[in-house]
Amino acid sequence: MTISKRIGSKLRRESKYLLRDVKYELGLLDNFYRSARGSRIVVYHGICKDDHLRFNPIFLKRDTFESHLKFYKKYFNIISLDDYYEGRFSADRFNVCITFDDGFANNHKYVLPLLEQYQLPATFFITAIRSVDHDILWNDFLGIVSKYGPHKITYKGECYYKGRFDKYISEVSGVSLVERLHYMGFAEKAEMMEILYPMVPFKTNKQDEEYWLQMTIEQIKELSISPFVTIGAHGHYHNNLEKISIRDAGDELTFSKAYLESLISKPINSCAFPYGTYTPQVIEAAKKAGYQQLLATDFNSNHDQNDPAMRERFTVNPFISTSNQMYATIVRRYEH
Repeated sequence: MTISKRIGSKLRRESKYLLRDVKYELGLLDNFYRSARGSRIVVYHGICKDDHLRFNPIFLKRDTFESHLKFYKKYFNIISLDDYYEGRFSADRFNVCITFDDGFANNHKYVLPLLEQYQLPATFFITAIRSVDHDILWNDFLGIVSKYGPHKITYKGECYYKGRFDKYISEVSGVSLVERLHYMGFAEKAEMMEILYPMVPFKTNKQDEEYWLQMTIEQIKELSISPFVTIGAHGHYHNNLEKISIRDAGDELTFSKAYLESLISKPINSCAFPYGTYTPQVIEAAKKAGYQQLLATDFNSNHDQNDPAMRERFTVNPFISTSNQMYATIVRRYEH
């Protein structure tokens, strides 16, 4: 696509979003939201107070998230993940199931109080990264290093330069460092963090903690006690289960379930695949590990759509208004 076409596409998209916001403010979309029917599982990640795009495009501001909750209360029927799987839907409202991925400490700080204030259920998919005394996920680490790091780095004898979205790209292969690491186990990722951290010691900046810090064991326990919270698994190390060996994927699925159950003394029945990706072998391994609820982003095939354990989710867009987000949630697409 040429630059002029990209600019034209962006302008058309922004015009549609602006027009929809105006219509909503004038009350012209009220009937659309109230008459919507169907169901959707939505996925959030991090919640912060300010500067939600500081490191990656998956965070929302706390005030924006609260505006989502107010909208849900006004127009939709919010149900738990168990109710979603059981088909306990309202026939009079659009049904939404709220989920959170990655286990950020900011979920405990900001999300839990809001769920209890508005009395809305949500499921949190958490890794077992605390079992190896890590307080950050490898991909968040690399994202922060890419933000603060120099234009060019050398990692294991290979030169990488900052390309699009500040990702480090190999000068030799053209493959990004993050993509390379997707195919590796956690030992390699832990080594990467140890090698690169002295270059960008970001943990000394307490203002950044909100964007990367994982929940402590005590915070996970406290979260699980709330009557509005369900805990699910999100892998052991946040590895991409589609790209590592199926043996390692199976071990991750089994261990993360056992680890979380040991913490909260409740069964862990659901698993959200990291990055939303999976293979038929990963599905089989997850079922063997004892999960009855398996969450992806998009199905790989029509066969998966007929699997009673599988469900798709719709990722929240941090670049648009609340009314536009809710419109997209109903129709399950964003403007292009």
